[in-house]
Amino acid sequence: MAQSRPSAAQVAVHPVVARPGGRTAAVRKAVLTATEDALIEHGFAGIDLPSIARSAGVGKTTIYRRWGTPQALVADLLDDMATASVSATRTGDLDADLSANAELLVRTLTHPRQGPLFAALIAAATHDRDTKTALAKFYRRRVEEWSLPILDAIDRGDVPANTDVTAVVRHLSSPLYYQFLTTTTLLDDSAAELAVRTTLAALHAHCFTRSGAAPTSPAAATTPPRPRR
Repeated sequence: MAQSRPSAAQVAVHPVVARPGGRTAAVRKAVLTATEDALIEHGFAGIDLPSIARSAGVGKTTIYRRWGTPQALVADLLDDMATASVSATRTGDLDADLSANAELLVRTLTHPRQGPLFAALIAAATHDRDTKTALAKFYRRRVEEWSLPILDAIDRGDVPANTDVTAVVRHLSSPLYYQFLTTTTLLDDSAAELAVRTTLAALHAHCFTRSGAAPTSPAAATTPPRPRR
């Protein structure tokens, strides 16, 4: 039997979150890896439950009993990926922390296995409602994780207290995903650096402060109001 390939949830992640051992865990790992393979090679349409069972070396009844649908397989895969993903970098320097986030995203999207997997998942989410819901849940978890360094910066007084931290993370990530999905220009470190620079500029210009509340940065506190004309 050919040796199974490592799952995308386990490639370039550190640390990997341990899960309970035993046959149940081994079956789940094999099935999710087979689901990844199908997505990468054929897209969402390639997730055929009997074929997944054969690839994973498990019985069809196991697949139907535990998952039942391709959508449930994808949802479980995304949950596993979110659980095993890299924790946010929290160095005490917002520039360094945002750079770590952007560089991780570039490494992920340019990875020979993870990149095609994310492309397939995003494509599937455009036409399958359950996959869209599962992918949105995955990204909510990742945005929450990478909001932590920005919350640290708020605690330090480096950025306004009323900053919308999730908007900062999404602003940082969006141009990288856009380039990944819509152009033939490969992502690289320069793309990550540009995303960080523009996000920091917008952050310090108070573009992410919530409406209805004044900025609370040290600079804003010491700047006198402009006279009315």
